[in-house]
Amino acid sequence: MRRLVVLLSFLVMVLCASAQGMKGSVVANDKTRVLIILDCSNSMWDRWQSDAKIKVTQTVLLKFLDSVANQNDIEVALRVFGHLNKNAFGTRLEVPFEADNNYKIQSKIKTLVPNGDCTISSALSSSLNDFPATGASRNIILIITDGMDDCDGNICDVARQVQMSGVIVQTFILGIGNKSNFQHSLDCAGKFTHVPNEEQYTETLYNIFRLSEEESQVVLCVSDETNHLYETEIPVAFYDSQTGVVKYTTLYSIDSKFTPDTMVIDPLVAYDIVLFTMPETHLARQQFKAGRVNRLNVTLEQGTLRLRNDGKRTTYQVPNYPVLVRQHGKKEILNTQYLNEAHTYLAGLYDLEVLCMPVLRLEGVAVANSSATDLRVPTPGLANITKPKEVASGMIFALKEGVLSYVCDLNPNKVNERLTLMPGEYQMVLKPQNSIAYSKVRTIRFQIESGQTTNVDSNNP
Repeated sequence: MRRLVVLLSFLVMVLCASAQGMKGSVVANDKTRVLIILDCSNSMWDRWQSDAKIKVTQTVLLKFLDSVANQNDIEVALRVFGHLNKNAFGTRLEVPFEADNNYKIQSKIKTLVPNGDCTISSALSSSLNDFPATGASRNIILIITDGMDDCDGNICDVARQVQMSGVIVQTFILGIGNKSNFQHSLDCAGKFTHVPNEEQYTETLYNIFRLSEEESQVVLCVSDETNHLYETEIPVAFYDSQTGVVKYTTLYSIDSKFTPDTMVIDPLVAYDIVLFTMPETHLARQQFKAGRVNRLNVTLEQGTLRLRNDGKRTTYQVPNYPVLVRQHGKKEILNTQYLNEAHTYLAGLYDLEVLCMPVLRLEGVAVANSSATDLRVPTPGLANITKPKEVASGMIFALKEGVLSYVCDLNPNKVNERLTLMPGEYQMVLKPQNSIAYSKVRTIRFQIESGQTTNVDSNNP
């Protein structure tokens, strides 16, 4: 329960910080902003279909912009590269994001003259500053290029930096002209689509803008191996696969009719999904179709684990020891639970450390699917230790098969100490004050029985 409360508190904080509600609801963005990055390098004069590539592009874009001009929830801006000076690599934001700028964009497109070389990387790197920092929006980049004069070798690195910034939801790349011109891959920079003709040119543009406004519905169904839905709540996080940044956080649950809830998410993003089971359950690169309900089925094999004392009655209080839980063979601590607590884990092997004195280690403990693993821990005994007043320091060691293992230090300021120790044989080493002689060091052995009190008087060994 302690771990669950902490985990839920953490998820609530993440949830508030990302301004997204529980149960899969999301805060609607004010608008969608689409930055068109247009290739205007020399090769755009090459003939393609009915005319030069630049002429075809101007015709397609002008008609397309007319069709989206009246959509108040979409803002468009225009950045161009390869048009400033002959044989120079330049880029400029020609028309920034603003309301009712459609005429400005169309006017600029009409006057574009291919004049230089390609600099996709520079244009893409500069694009982050093109998006306003205020107002919630889904920011999308649309690159239109023929790929002919691509002299930038670091497009993948730049694209990764842009995506990692968290400013951009998705980058789309439209490759016009011959497919052979794209022998180098632009997939690393975004979602690449080769456009073989004018008809598909227009259709692809419409599809991108349609996707920019659509949402995906996701129904998460978490069940056991018999397809029975889990009734327990499980925290779930959706991460952007490319950036690793959390996009949505929710709590899986079902209602009284055993119906899971529905999340509304952005279909432009591929997600790495984490279910906060123990250990976590990861689903890599999940893509959901827009405009429909996507069912995501997850099958879990889980069991419970509990440790408790063997039930012997004592006249002293037995500590409620913490138990460190690790996956078998791994160093990272998966969970800390206490004796008499039951926790749910994925089926598998686990290594346990009961933080008693000395530490009790249990390796390869099996948690079976749909089963309860119930382990008994010996009830510790109590050692009443009396020391000479002149003792400066002392230590307790466990003795097993002739080998010593350190347990704890004794308090030099106390004549009498009470230690709760697990059953077994022990050795106490005492050193007098102001003495470095080995002959003055005293060694006392004693035995601890489960549930029993043992008096250890070093004055009368």
